[in-house]
Amino acid sequence: MRRIRRLPVPLLISLLVVEAFAPLPARASQRDRGKEFPIPTAHCFPLGITAGPDGNVWFTEFDANTIGRITPTGAITEFVLPTRSSPDGIAAGPDGNVWFTEYAGHKIGRITPTEDITEFPLPTEGVSPEGITQGPDGNLWFTETSFGTNQIGRITTAGVITEFPLPRTDSIPTSITSGPDGNLWFTEEIANKIGRITPAGAITEFGLPMRNSYPGSIAAGSDGNLWFTQNFAKRIGRMTTSGVVTEFRIPTSFDHPYGIAAGPDGNLWFTEEGRVDKIARITTEGSVTEFVMPTKQPGANGIATGPDGAIWFTEDSDNNIGVLRP
Repeated sequence: MRRIRRLPVPLLISLLVVEAFAPLPARASQRDRGKEFPIPTAHCFPLGITAGPDGNVWFTEFDANTIGRITPTGAITEFVLPTRSSPDGIAAGPDGNVWFTEYAGHKIGRITPTEDITEFPLPTEGVSPEGITQGPDGNLWFTETSFGTNQIGRITTAGVITEFPLPRTDSIPTSITSGPDGNLWFTEEIANKIGRITPAGAITEFGLPMRNSYPGSIAAGSDGNLWFTQNFAKRIGRMTTSGVVTEFRIPTSFDHPYGIAAGPDGNLWFTEEGRVDKIARITTEGSVTEFVMPTKQPGANGIATGPDGAIWFTEDSDNNIGVLRP
C-alpha cells in the first residue's frame, strides 16, 4: 500500500479556483467521544471501511488478507480470503452484499451476509484495484492504479466487468464515489486531477491548482459538491460539478488529511495522518474542528458513516477500528 509523505510544493493559482482559508479553531479536546476496538489479528493493517447492509460496519485488513465485520457494540469477526490478495477498498453493493477490491490479487471480491466469498479476476493483468463504490446505475465502480494500466472499472452484481482507460497511464486513480449529478467522480494522485466518468464511460478531467497536492479520498457532500483530501497540500478541496475548486487549510500544519466521508450531520469527516491520531470535521462552509483519539499514534486511514449514525474509521498503525459519536 502506498504511503507517500513529503512536503507540499508551492501553490499555483488558477483562474477557475477560489482558495479560502478557514478559521483555524483550537483542537477539540473531546477524547471521551471516541472509542477504539483492537482487531484480533495483529499487524493486519486495516484500510477501507463501509456501512454494511446488515447493520454492521465492514472493513478490509490489507496485510492479513482478511475482511472484518464489527457490530455497533464493537464485536469483531474476521473472514480470511481464499487467495492471497491484499483487500483494500470496500463498499456495500445494491444486491445486499459487500464488495471489495483485491489490490495484490487483481480481483474484485464479494462477501454475502452469510459469509460466502466470491472473487472475480479482472480482464487486464496487474492493475491493482483500490477504491470502490456503488454507482447510480446499480453496478460497482472501482479504480485500477498500476502504472501503465490506469483505468476505471465497472462490475455488475453478476460479475461482468468493463474497463475504461484514462488519458494518462500514470495518473494513479485512487478513490471513487457516486456524485450528485448521476456520474462517478475519482481522484488521480499523480496526475493531480479530479476525474468524472459517466455511467456510459465518458471521462472528463479537472486539474487542481497546487502541483503535486496528492488528491487521495473523495466523497459527495450534502451541499451537492465533491469533497476530497489533498495529502501533500494539507488541505481539503471542494469541487462543484462544473469543476470550480475551493481549498481549505487544515489547522495542524504537520498533519496530512487522508480518508473523507459524508457525515450524518451534513458535514464532511476526514482522517489525519500526523504525529497523533485525529479525526476532523469540516462544515460545507469550510470550518474545521479536530478530535484527538485515545491512542496517540499516527495511522487513521479509511472513514465512513456507520448504520448507527456514528463515524467509523480504521487505524492502520494501531491495528484498531475507531468510532466517534458526532
